[in-house]
Amino acid sequence: MTAVDHEQLVARMPFAVALGVRINSVNAEEVRGHLDWAAERCTSGGVLHGGAVMALADSIGAICAFLNLPEGAHTATIESKTNFFRAVREGTLHAVSRPLHVGRTNIAVQTELLDAAGRRVGHTTQTQAVLSTNS
Repeated sequence: MTAVDHEQLVARMPFAVALGVRINSVNAEEVRGHLDWAAERCTSGGVLHGGAVMALADSIGAICAFLNLPEGAHTATIESKTNFFRAVREGTLHAVSRPLHVGRTNIAVQTELLDAAGRRVGHTTQTQAVLSTNS
């Protein structure tokens, strides 16, 4: 996909746009994106807010699920779990999403969250419903 396609994928999610989510690369097997640290995305002590971390994982994971949908279907997150391992106090938070299961009724996606040094910040597993146009 081209850079314009990347922007169009995020543009479908206004909250992701408002948060500052960016896409680096996309294909059905792997989606990579990032979110830059900013003071307005933090909780006390300059730590990137867990909600911002989870929103990045959900957004990148949703794009991964979307790329694995059958034609004409759409998706919605029905379950998400995040484990946090370290705080992000500067730099960029990176997300790498890969499908664990692509089925007829749901898609499970795993997202690794990494800081600028490549250290694991967290891990998210989410399930996306596969919804037909009649749903």
